[in-house]
Amino acid sequence: MCESRSTAMPRLREMTEADVADFAPLFREIVAAGETYAYPEGLSDAQIAALWLERPPARTIVAEDEDATLLGSAKMGPNRPGRGAHIGTASFMVAAAARGRGIGRLLAEEMIDWHRREGYAGIQFNAVVETNTAAVRLWQDLGFTIVGTVPAAFESASRGRVGLHVMFLDLT
Repeated sequence: MCESRSTAMPRLREMTEADVADFAPLFREIVAAGETYAYPEGLSDAQIAALWLERPPARTIVAEDEDATLLGSAKMGPNRPGRGAHIGTASFMVAAAARGRGIGRLLAEEMIDWHRREGYAGIQFNAVVETNTAAVRLWQDLGFTIVGTVPAAFESASRGRVGLHVMFLDLT
């Protein structure tokens, strides 16, 4: 059996409370895999919404196909409050079935453009799992550099303790 994949360009839009029910299974699957996020397992939809659904000045977006199937999401905003708010940060999740289709890049390009439009001086990722080679490669391709690695800072389900990269993109 051959599975067809849509060639239509995914649509990006703001995430709302109404999207949480569709996003929560994707969140739980990624967290349960134990390879990219340190969030606890077993969170309720309300807890997931509290962690993922940003409020201004931050934002959360989703990518969806022409059938409104949620393909991925990105949240973005200031990395720190107050005197650190000129540097942004972001987090991404892409559905397993949507990987390899450019969804992560689409979300990332919008995230970078948003940070530029909002006047951020740079973007800092605080915890990119070093064994998440697809993400590391994407971020480097988009101009991020690894500014440091915290050794053995993440408990990978398949590899044990691995490092977490701190990555940075200068927007000045």
